[in-house]
Amino acid sequence: MAYALSPIDLIPDFIPVLGYLDDLVIVPLGIALAVKMIPHGVLADCRVKALAASERPSGRRVAAIIVAIWLAAAALLIWLAYRAFS
Repeated sequence: MAYALSPIDLIPDFIPVLGYLDDLVIVPLGIALAVKMIPHGVLADCRVKALAASERPSGRRVAAIIVAIWLAAAALLIWLAYRAFS
């Protein structure tokens, strides 16, 4: 995880193709290693909790309210920009 978030790379990202290729190889290998290091009992417990959480109803009403707030904020900004520049 530290390598994925670190600004220091083995191969800098500005080098075409190779810059991102090391990220595409090293990060998945690091994730696979981290998953293998988790004890089986902990992993099984987490999978049970994840399955139980996925069976809960989704918050579509809350999502609709958040989208409505973002749309209202965007409309307000467009209206303010229109008033300021016209």
